[in-house]
Amino acid sequence: MFNDITKPPLPLPTTQLTELEPGLSIVLPLSRRGHGPGLIILVPDTDQSLAIIDGVPSQMIKWAEEGYTVVEIQRRALITGAREVLTKAIQALESCDKCDPKDKVGLISYDPELWNYVAPTLPSVSTIVAGVVYSHVSDSSSLESAVVPVLRHTAGKKPGTVERQDLVKSFYYPNAKSHHFAGPFQDQFDYWAESVSHTRTLQFLKPIMNGPYFDLETIWEEHTYYEFADRSVEHTMSTMVDQPYVNHVPTLTGGIGREPLSNFYRHNFIFNNSDDTDLELISRTLGIDRVVDEFIFKFTHDKELDWLLPGVPPTNKHVEVPFTAVVNIRGDRLYHEHISWDQGSVLRQVGLMPEYLPYPYALPDGSKPAPGKQFEYRVPVAGIESAEKMRDRNSVASNQMFQYRLREVPE
Repeated sequence: MFNDITKPPLPLPTTQLTELEPGLSIVLPLSRRGHGPGLIILVPDTDQSLAIIDGVPSQMIKWAEEGYTVVEIQRRALITGAREVLTKAIQALESCDKCDPKDKVGLISYDPELWNYVAPTLPSVSTIVAGVVYSHVSDSSSLESAVVPVLRHTAGKKPGTVERQDLVKSFYYPNAKSHHFAGPFQDQFDYWAESVSHTRTLQFLKPIMNGPYFDLETIWEEHTYYEFADRSVEHTMSTMVDQPYVNHVPTLTGGIGREPLSNFYRHNFIFNNSDDTDLELISRTLGIDRVVDEFIFKFTHDKELDWLLPGVPPTNKHVEVPFTAVVNIRGDRLYHEHISWDQGSVLRQVGLMPEYLPYPYALPDGSKPAPGKQFEYRVPVAGIESAEKMRDRNSVASNQMFQYRLREVPE
C-alpha cells in the first residue's frame, strides 16, 4: 500500500506571527512547503489568535496549516475604517516573501456584520478574487452583495424557496444555532459542522486561487510508510500537524494531541504490530482535503495487539480483515484519521466469536422457549469471507445470512 520513502521528513514549521497594529496581524504558512497564497480572515475581537485548545486550532492557525499566508483582521481594527485596514492587509501580503502568488487573495468573514463592512469596498481591491461569509438564515436579506464569487455558510434550515444569485453559492447547516458554529473556543462552536464547512470552503477557494494544492496520496503513503515499514515514531509524527488525533473506532483507541498520540504510537501501535503485517489496498477516494481508503489488513496474531484486540493473548491465527480509513490532511500534513474495521470478523478469525449466542428475549408473537431450554441466534458475522468478498465480489455468494434462524437448545 505504501511506496518506498527514501527522503527524511521535512522539519515541522514553527508559528511566525507579526502584529501590524492592534487587531491586525499576519502569520506565515505552517505547511512544510513554507509558502502559499494570501488569505484574509475577518474575526471577532480575540486574544486567542494562536490558540490550540483540546486539539482545536484558532481560525488563523487552521488556515496557516492549510498552507496560506494569513492576515487576521479583528473587529476592533475593521470598524476604524474598512477600506484602510483592508489596504494594509493587502500591502502586508504583497510585501511578504512567503506569500505566493500575490495576485489572488481570498477573504473569509466569520461574522456577517464584518462582511457587511468589507463587501462594499471589494470593487477597489482587485487582488481579492473570492469571498466566504458565515451567517444565519435571518441575515440572508441583509448581507451585502459582492463583485467576486461568494460562498455562504448559513446556520439554520434551508428555506423552501431560495432566490438564485449570480456568483453566490450557499450551504445550510440546520442544526447550527448561529454563525458562531464556526468559531472555536465558545459554547456554540460545532466541531463537525465547522469541519464540513471548512472542506467546502477549500473546494470553493482553491480553483479560484489556484491552490495551494498538495499531493495527498504521497503524504498519506509517507505516513503509512513510517508507521509500518520504518516504524519510527518521530518520523510518523513529523507528517502530522501540531495537534493531530487518531481514532480507532471499534476499540476506542488512539490519541488526541501530539504527546498522547506519540505515546500511543510508541507503546500501543507501531511496535505492537506483527512482523508480517501487510496492507492490501482495495480502493482509494481523493477529496480536496482527505483520502478515504478501503484496504485489507493482514497479520498473524503472534503477539498482543492491544490497539486491535486489547487484552487478548496471541492466538497465532492468520487474520485478514476489511478496514476503512478516513484521513483528513491539512495542507501537506495529516490532521486526523478515523479508522474502522470489522471487529466481528477479527474475533471470528481468531476463534473467539462463537457461531451461536443466547437470545434472551421473547419472540415477536410473545412465545418463549420451553422449560429447560433457551433460544440461540446465529451470529451474523463472517470470518475471512469478509476480506475475500471485498477483494473479489464473486468469491462468496451474497445474501447467505438471510437464511440464519433462531434455534431452541437445552439450557
